[in-house]
Amino acid sequence: MLSAELSAFASNPRVLVRRSGAIPKDARAVVYWMQRAQRVKENPALELAIAVGNELNLPVVIYFSVIANYPNANLRHYHFMQQGLRDVAEDAKERGVGFVLRRAPESTLEEFLAEVGAAILIGDENPLREPERWRVALAKRLRIPFWTVDVDVVVPSVIFNRSYVLLHHFRPHLRRQLERFLVTGEALKPKKPWKLELEIASFDLRRDITDGFTQRFAHIDRRVQPVDSFIGGTHAALKRLKQFVSESLANYEERRNHPAIDGTSRLSPYLHFGQISPITIALAVKKAAKNGQVSEAVAEKFLDELIGWRELAVLFVRHNPHYDSWECAEPWARKTLIEHTGDARTHTYTLKQLEGAETSDELWNAAQREMVVTGFMHNYMRMYWAKKILEWAPDPARAFEWAVELNDRYELDGRDPNGYAGIAWAIVGKHDRPWFNRPIFGLVRPMSGAAIAKKTDTESYKTQYREL
Repeated sequence: MLSAELSAFASNPRVLVRRSGAIPKDARAVVYWMQRAQRVKENPALELAIAVGNELNLPVVIYFSVIANYPNANLRHYHFMQQGLRDVAEDAKERGVGFVLRRAPESTLEEFLAEVGAAILIGDENPLREPERWRVALAKRLRIPFWTVDVDVVVPSVIFNRSYVLLHHFRPHLRRQLERFLVTGEALKPKKPWKLELEIASFDLRRDITDGFTQRFAHIDRRVQPVDSFIGGTHAALKRLKQFVSESLANYEERRNHPAIDGTSRLSPYLHFGQISPITIALAVKKAAKNGQVSEAVAEKFLDELIGWRELAVLFVRHNPHYDSWECAEPWARKTLIEHTGDARTHTYTLKQLEGAETSDELWNAAQREMVVTGFMHNYMRMYWAKKILEWAPDPARAFEWAVELNDRYELDGRDPNGYAGIAWAIVGKHDRPWFNRPIFGLVRPMSGAAIAKKTDTESYKTQYREL
């Protein structure tokens, strides 16, 4: 039986008890299996682990496993992640929490749990297909309690327990919950610090975490190289947040749709890897509005993107098993896209031509080059980029497949609910309404380069990304 205090921890709406049971009497540590939330600051899963450790008078250790076959990951992603893990190691040490990095298959999570005598395993949630399958399978094998914590969103997804068709359907439900959940968490101090640094083996982060993977595994893609446009980690994310709030947030509404200038937060790679919490970002923006640095309207617009659209995307992925294929299409979009599949296309391109930015549309080419070269594409251009793929691909299913493949390969924030929801919005009408019936697009909203050029300086953007 769990104590009343531990039972109270488990009743938190962020917490999912995947395996219940009693704490082993001979337990020596509480283990936090870090995966989605790669940070120490503002991490509810870590705070829960520390709270449980304090209740049991046990130290807490973070376990992180690097696997070579993480779905669709490549060298660019691993490099950014490793930069962030160095911050995790440093920040964990300051908190009195252990940090152990191992690489599969040299060590498994279950072997580590036995090695340290784990009392309970606490993990973080991930709505994507493969990580959820891992958690379900692990819960069946474990013999100790296993809880996961929803750390990637402001409001825990279980509060809504459904997806929504449009953002304006979701907003009122979200706003009713924000006051309760948009609060900074207490940074607990472990009563019993971790003191086994020298006894428990951990991979040295001064080495490349992918070293040797090429020889032993066929899965890691080294063709997509790291970029210097972003430095990974919580420390860099907080620095970027501070810079954005002080220098760019006030002009966010006017500048955010201009790809030639730095008007957006550029925090999405850090959010994807969990190196910064959306709560940390949202509270910084709200503080700026309260202090008069920015208008309430601007703050609300930014928070609508950060919390509204982002958490709508998480619910979409949680509740739609087809989130990364055209099968997730809205019925009206699916019907009219099929009706227009045979429409003549002015241009058609292969996936290889698209990847190489070899189209007749220099604005689209610039967006593709930005992604390939920097690991990031301006938010406004992502919509146009995906819609042109629909226009040029042989059919909508192929268009969706190609957009996902390119996005997940080159974007630092790829392989993410936000990316899948964005592609679904652009190509198959997800979270959008029917538009006017047009060739190829059917009732899906179109976008044109000419219309974009009327709103922003596309020539400067094309000049910035003229070559790969």
